[in-house]
Amino acid sequence: MISDAGYKMADMPSSNSVWGAVLRQNGFYRHTIPNTCPDCYTINDFAADHPKGVYVVCTGNHVCTIRDGMAFDSWDSTQEIPQFYWAKG
Repeated sequence: MISDAGYKMADMPSSNSVWGAVLRQNGFYRHTIPNTCPDCYTINDFAADHPKGVYVVCTGNHVCTIRDGMAFDSWDSTQEIPQFYWAKG
């Protein structure tokens, strides 16, 4: 799905514009994270604040999935600082 979108958009599947478009097409909306504590609010904090649902949380150069308050990633990114997130509906 993401590879097909990358091909159609003539961009790499890992590009923010490509996977963002795929999320949007599947009912996700982008939200900003308030800048109340830009250096102390972590992905782990986000997960604790969102115990239900599926979220795609983005840092400046990485993406992590939160599902029902648990982080799913290829490495432990829970101490990274999120900048925005995608949520369904």
